[in-house]
Amino acid sequence: MLSWAITFFIVAIIAAVFGFGGIASASAGIAQILFFIFLALFVITLIARAVRGVS
Repeated sequence: MLSWAITFFIVAIIAAVFGFGGIASASAGIAQILFFIFLALFVITLIARAVRGVS
């Protein structure tokens, strides 16, 4: 999921450089959503592993 977020972020940067504001904005928004989903799943996984006691 993090790789998709990075991919959309790179697409947003390239689109912004070439002047495609709408595409850059959409790609940045998608990248931001994917990044926060990744963070949420990562935190949930850390908490679940701590509760179960798996090292």
